[in-house]
Amino acid sequence: MNWPDYLQQHQPAFIAQLTALLRIPSVSADPALRPEVWRCARWLAQRLTDAGLEAVSVDPAGDFPMLYGEWLHAAGAPTILIYGHFDVQPPGEAQLWRHPPFEPWIEQGRLYGRGASDDKGNLLAPVLAIEAMLRTLGRLPVNVKVLLEGQEEILSPDLPAFIHRHQARLACDLAVSADGWQWSETEADLRTGLRGLCALEVTVTGPRQELHAGSHGGAVANPIQALATLIAGLHDAEGRVRVPGFYRDVRPLTAAERAALRAIPFSAADYLARTGAPALVGEAGFSALERIGARPTLEVNGITGGYRGPGVMTIIPAHASAKITCRLVPDQQPDAIAQAVADALRQRAPAGVRVTVTVLPNAARPYRMALDHPGNVAAARVLRRLYGREPYYTKSGGSIAILALLEQTLGVATVIFGFGLPDENFHAPNEFFRLAQFARAQLAWGQLLEELAVNAR
Repeated sequence: MNWPDYLQQHQPAFIAQLTALLRIPSVSADPALRPEVWRCARWLAQRLTDAGLEAVSVDPAGDFPMLYGEWLHAAGAPTILIYGHFDVQPPGEAQLWRHPPFEPWIEQGRLYGRGASDDKGNLLAPVLAIEAMLRTLGRLPVNVKVLLEGQEEILSPDLPAFIHRHQARLACDLAVSADGWQWSETEADLRTGLRGLCALEVTVTGPRQELHAGSHGGAVANPIQALATLIAGLHDAEGRVRVPGFYRDVRPLTAAERAALRAIPFSAADYLARTGAPALVGEAGFSALERIGARPTLEVNGITGGYRGPGVMTIIPAHASAKITCRLVPDQQPDAIAQAVADALRQRAPAGVRVTVTVLPNAARPYRMALDHPGNVAAARVLRRLYGREPYYTKSGGSIAILALLEQTLGVATVIFGFGLPDENFHAPNEFFRLAQFARAQLAWGQLLEELAVNAR
């Protein structure tokens, strides 16, 4: 039996294994569920061992687990580091799920459950491809190291120290990330860039306690109004961020990068229908795809303050706060941008309130990879074979902290090679992964390992 036939024959078992993996509520953001993140790591450690990987270990990175395994018997072949993450987003409001988020279900060829697409289905695919090759061929075409983390969804705060501490063990010629997506069921996508991220929380404090709005309104500043003024001042009428130095280090898009983005068929109507937004907005002078993946942004993620119960409570609140994140592009530095935003907020504090800004530890550096990098060339050949057409070369608006970290620490680029699709509700209720994509991903990973071996000769 050859390895593709092995994959096809074992699909029912693989789907059952993915279903079991999705039952583990490995939510890294919830301290109460941290034991489940560790349980998920142990489950995957056994799965890596069963697949034939060696030196499998679960190691601590701060309070979270990191999972490692290897197969290093391909003399003279390159070493590929495969990356994925097994922690998942919180499920959100339970009533928005058709079934409980950690009780997976299959419907119309889709496996539903939190983490199905991001990233458990995607990370399991290369492990299954490795198993198929080792069971049928007794070997892999390249040397493989697997690194799976349990804190990606909180932006990997302990990952830098872990990577620095284990540089020798993680040394490789190329990294490939299983955390990623394709454009559609019929169109392939090679993502050549990811934005970075920094996060802040701003708190506006007014009176010592809530005050009667009738007795004190007009004489005491309202923290919610002050916060609204601060937030409104962070953008101008053209959609640009009004923070001194925000754009100073932005690397302009090359003509080739803009041409690659223009080649992607983008329908504003389809995009608006998918998101439910009434209209496109954003920075003047750039297309929607450039704004989404290749330009920096500043977003307000949440506001709290004042009375939120039924009816009316006529008060001046004592305080209000907002959480803000910035998505960054090369060569913006998260620390510098966070500080610039914090300084701008403090300097613009309205009269009558105190403004406190905290830079949060959640940060990721932006990442960009050349379109013609040999790793992308190999991946493009695989995608061309599987989809029957040339892949699009896109830039993602999201962030994966490890990509720039591997480039800086290990000196290697990372191919983004995931098989989720944009409509699969990752980070939203009723997340799912298409079973056809799950099978396609396994085949693609086997072919990629073969292509990377050929490239090395």
